[in-house]
Amino acid sequence: MKKTFILVISIILSNLLFGQASGNINYQNQTRYPEQNISVSNPSTSNILLSVKGLANIKADSYVAIFSVNQVGKTSQEVNDLIDKRIKQSVDEINKHKETEVFIDMISFVPIYEFEIEKKIFSKTNYNEIPKSFELKKNIHIKYHDQNQLNDFISILSNQDIYNLVRVDYFANNQDSIKKQLMNKSKQILQEKIKTYQSLLGISFDTLDKSLSDGYKVLFPVEMYKSFEAYNSSSLNEKKSQNINLADKSPTLYYQPIVNKEFDLVINPIITEPVIQIMYEIKLLINKEKTNKEINPQSKKEYILISPNGELKNINL
Repeated sequence: MKKTFILVISIILSNLLFGQASGNINYQNQTRYPEQNISVSNPSTSNILLSVKGLANIKADSYVAIFSVNQVGKTSQEVNDLIDKRIKQSVDEINKHKETEVFIDMISFVPIYEFEIEKKIFSKTNYNEIPKSFELKKNIHIKYHDQNQLNDFISILSNQDIYNLVRVDYFANNQDSIKKQLMNKSKQILQEKIKTYQSLLGISFDTLDKSLSDGYKVLFPVEMYKSFEAYNSSSLNEKKSQNINLADKSPTLYYQPIVNKEFDLVINPIITEPVIQIMYEIKLLINKEKTNKEINPQSKKEYILISPNGELKNINL
């Protein structure tokens, strides 16, 4: 009996540990990865389609963080002085970091209106809209190379009440070389697939009609963040007249890269941080019922012209 109890407890604990390893994302009431089974279409009687997909995960070597600054003042002079003072103090501290560049982007400068009541004795009250103050918005663009510096920038800007981090863009100098590497490796894999299919079918593709297409797609981390809410609420069997106050559930943001389960090759498959992802696909369509349009030079027809004198002349058409 004791052994049976220990076995049951072990099974329960193993299930709990497995569930925890999958993460809180499973609290969502939707399937995250629906395509779990492989699906291969039926072979075509006339066409053969060969495809190779490649994926490259590239770590960024430079970043640009954008912070938004908002300032309100009673006059245009006041609002300009206040925002320039906040930005200057922040930029002076940021420039102390090595290999950083700062650019200030002007966004908007608009008046803020309010209503002034105009009372008249023999008519209705009028509400006139008049300028009350001014609002000025600017963005601070910070270029840097060490991603750990972002924490320092946030601390510096928060001292000037600048908290709005709009976005962070990623850049890599070796994107072109990675694209060429993806293309070359994909072509090698495609050649291997051609040899395999020729061996399986017992035919040669050299004289068959073929068409080729390929293309790239680049995804940046800013495009790959998703959100979900992780919570477990209780159900109450109360009357409809009862008031139920629900707590606010804060959504969680997480980085979801392209999963490398559908690719023939992956460059840098293991990633521990947000990366730039480059995808490449090449497709070769082979028509087994049509031959190449090129004519064998040995099978070309010759045209001969016989002159009135009986001379023979070759005509090149």
